[in-house]
Amino acid sequence: MSRRASTFKIGKVQVYLRSNVWYLCYHEHGKRQRPRVGNDLAAAKQLAAQVNAQLAIGSPAATSFQAIAIPELRRLWLEHHEHVLRSSVHTINRYRTATDHLLRFLEHRPVRHASHFHVAHAESFVRHFRQLEVSPNGHLKTAKRPLMDKGLRYILECCRALFSFAAKRRHLPPYADNPFSALEVDRIPIERARPIHLMTLDQERAFLEACDDWQFPLFLTLLLTGLRPGEACHLLLPDDVDLDEGVVRIRNKPALGWQVKTRCERDIPLIPVLANVLRVHVAGRQCGPVFRRRRWCDERCTFDISTLDKVAIAAKQRIDNASSALVEPITRAARGRVLRRLWWDLGAIKEDRVRTEFMRLTTKIGLPDQTAPKALRHMFATALQDGRVDPLIRNLLMGHAAANSRTAGHGLGMTAVYSHSRPATIRQQLEEAMAARSAISVTRRWIEVKAGKGD
Repeated sequence: MSRRASTFKIGKVQVYLRSNVWYLCYHEHGKRQRPRVGNDLAAAKQLAAQVNAQLAIGSPAATSFQAIAIPELRRLWLEHHEHVLRSSVHTINRYRTATDHLLRFLEHRPVRHASHFHVAHAESFVRHFRQLEVSPNGHLKTAKRPLMDKGLRYILECCRALFSFAAKRRHLPPYADNPFSALEVDRIPIERARPIHLMTLDQERAFLEACDDWQFPLFLTLLLTGLRPGEACHLLLPDDVDLDEGVVRIRNKPALGWQVKTRCERDIPLIPVLANVLRVHVAGRQCGPVFRRRRWCDERCTFDISTLDKVAIAAKQRIDNASSALVEPITRAARGRVLRRLWWDLGAIKEDRVRTEFMRLTTKIGLPDQTAPKALRHMFATALQDGRVDPLIRNLLMGHAAANSRTAGHGLGMTAVYSHSRPATIRQQLEEAMAARSAISVTRRWIEVKAGKGD
């Protein structure tokens, strides 16, 4: 082919042939772009005409993209979650930890830019993880084990979201596939996962009988309400627990730096025996955390905690004091540290303490493999299932209702929009589901013992 036939222009776009492959050449924002088209002359002409029209009106060219290094892409993605989507600090930290694996994988490989990362690299990344051993809790001295399938899938989902962000911001070549989408992450089977072992009725009885007076109200509440440990640790009197009405209210507390995991607030009826236990436990207290640290006394708190609003005022003062010592605006992470200290000064229990106490009890009754208090939440959900509680009410009690979330319309979410469960119905079905549990008989004896001591 002659030189004249191997190059031509369409407006501002030059088309040329090299090694039987057609390329375009044009300038956009002062930079020369030379995208590869392929060996089809008709496709090259069509794309050149399209790019020329887009350059004429000032819109981004169909073939243009801004190359970006993967570490810089990860930084922009996390900042998008921080400043635009306002994802929780905990969620952002999980995203950062998950994508750290990708950055470490690429440290000794000649792949720098996101546009150079292809499906073959993603497959190598998965094979790398199949052979990797990690510390379950991230601590250096913890015995290492192969990564669980759920952990692997979560890391790949985060990487897929990272490259989807890159595609939307035109950091990938046009029409390029997301390399992690091609892996079909959702089809990876969960063959190796930590099993959930539910206690039998006899084990549940032994667990509660092994509790001391400080542990019993806390773990009974988790058993009979299905609260997440973090929700129990952040219950405040008098707003969150009404013993006269017999209800515990799970509420977001953004002013105090705490929110429900799913952001779904809910009211959970207290069955009578649990209400009696909490009445004994709070011993007439009208304010402060429902569950406090061992040997805590009210004199240690130096600010007014009589209402949630007054605690919020104290929180704002602490944040203002911390901000005044900084040149730049206080970050959400720093704000979280200040507010965690506030909860500590209130006497609240840390979530890690709940886990520690739970492990002490399960070891004591011969169940050392039971290490997660989340098992009590599974047991609550199973009891509701066994009691044939209405699925919508189960959703509400567990805090999974999606009526006000981004997942509305899936599963029972849309049903919740049109259905209204009466409080009396929720209370009746919850009490019926809990009536046969061994926790009830143990609780009645505990109340009788406490009442006898009072006499």
